Amino acid sequence: MKITRAQVERVAQLARLALSEVELDALTSDMDAILGYVDKLNELDTDHIVPTAHAVPLENAFRDDTARPSLGTDKALQNAPAASDGCFLVPKVIE
Repeated sequence: MKITRAQVERVAQLARLALSEVELDALTSDMDAILGYVDKLNELDTDHIVPTAHAVPLENAFRDDTARPSLGTDKALQNAPAASDGCFLVPKVIE
């Protein structure tokens, strides 16, 4: 894959980069080399490779969702600074 100087200039313009002539030449050469290395990946035989999202298999460590007895209203409100009708009573924050 060959990248042209015009393509590098266009990308620099889109990125709002002010590049000198020397920098444009260097980037064109560097980008062409990088794309050459990436293009080598097309030579690999990946027909029998299973696509993966992670390099190692992952499993969630969730526990079973089972119903258990709850704390209860009286015990939950036992240390509340203020309670009213079985609910926590908090200061008004919106007027």
